[in-house]
Parts: sequence; structure tokens; C-alpha cells
Amino acid sequence: MIDLHSHILPGIDDGSKSLEMSLAMARIAVDDGITQMACTPHIYPGLYMNDKAGITAARDALQSALDEHGIALKLTTGADVHLVPGLLEGLRAGRVPSLHNTRYVLLEPSHHVAPPRFAESVFQLVAAGYVPVITHPERLTWVEDNYQVFVDLTKQGAWMQVTAGALTGVFGPRAKYWGERFLGEGLTHILASDAHSSGRRVPVMSEAKAIAERMLGKEEAQLLVVGRQTALMQDASPANVPPLPARKVSKGWWKGLF
Repeated sequence: MIDLHSHILPGIDDGSKSLEMSLAMARIAVDDGITQMACTPHIYPGLYMNDKAGITAARDALQSALDEHGIALKLTTGADVHLVPGLLEGLRAGRVPSLHNTRYVLLEPSHHVAPPRFAESVFQLVAAGYVPVITHPERLTWVEDNYQVFVDLTKQGAWMQVTAGALTGVFGPRAKYWGERFLGEGLTHILASDAHSSGRRVPVMSEAKAIAERMLGKEEAQLLVVGRQTALMQDASPANVPPLPARKVSKGWWKGLF
């Protein structure tokens, strides 16, 4: 499996606190069947002042440590980029890294408040030739009143990344409900761990893959954890990436849960 959202780099955001923790996270990932992982620390002006050069240097140092300890995990770069003014200019200038130096960009909306002109901002990235991969929409507190926005953005070219732990209940019943809904209604391009530690939020994807397999079948589950990630890392045009399953809007068991 390939995990394209993690906070495994030590000491540069709210993820791993030390090299020892990063090594423990890497061992957990390998034991779970993850062979490649993107190091995607937050970029949030005024709080997490990371940039492409710093992330690349930190990745190189951690990769050397993994190799030294015989941990068979290959690291690439990216960032969990917050939607702020100047983002497009930062991408074009090379200060803000895309995933694996491709057209695909992890984009993190505000957790608690719907960003003003959110859909317009995402579409501006699409129009500029990027593919925004919106992180953990199932965990946003404002998804209830804005679910159709994510449906529309998917149609316009954005990708959705659901957190593996949301499907397994790590983030509670609400995130599990929305994660299963995004998945079941054919609105999820990839799963990722969004791992932050070697404790509660670990780099584990196999359990979520099993849930996806039960819901959508073996072929789609494989696409969610390795197939589309491989195409992304090859910088494939979205038109040449395996499409999402046909959207099926539930009229049954999801109704009335929230």
C-alpha cells in the first residue's frame, strides 16, 4: 500500500515529536503493508512555516535513518497545505510542494468553519492545472451543511482523501458515518492514514482497506490504497486514472443517523 498523507517527519508540525517516534511509526507502517509514504507536514503561515526545501531536507534525513535501521519504507515529499491567500503563487514558485512533485496537491480546509469562497478557490487550482486532493472531508465539522459542495467539487476535478482511521472508528461515530458515506457514494479517490504518532493516530491502512473491500469490492479497495496512488505518483492525467465507481446515493441506513 501507499500512504500519501502522514506527519511522520519529526519536530516540524503537530505530528511526530522525535526521531524515535518517527522510526516507530515507520515500523508500524511496514508491518501493516505500507511500502511508500509521503511526508506531508502542515504548511500554515504563522503557525507551521514549512516549505519545499525544508521538507525535502527533513525527508532525506529521515530516509537515511530508516535505511540505517533496515526499515523498508520509501519516503517522498508533499505537504498538508492549508487553503490560504497566495497558495497558487507558492505552488508556482516552488515554495509549496505538491505530492511527489506532481500536479496533485494535498489541500486541507479549515476544520471548524467553511472557508469563504471555498469552492471557487479549489476550482482556481483546477483551472491552473493542479489536482487538489482534499484531505479528510469526513472529519470537517461543517460537512453536514456542505456535503453537496464536495459532490460538486469532485465533478469539477478535485479528489477526496478519506482517513483510514475514520472508517475504523478512531475519530468517533460521526467521522465514521461521513467516511462511509463518502466511500459508499463513490466520492473517495484514495485512503490515507494522516498518521501523527505511534500511539492513537498510527500509519495503518489495512483495516480500512478491508472495510472498503466489503463495501465496494476487492478491485476498488485496491485502487483506494495503491492503484490511484501509483497513477498519481506517475503524474498521470486525471483522465487516465481509474475512475470512481458509479455514484450510488443511499436512501436507507445512512438516513437519520445524524
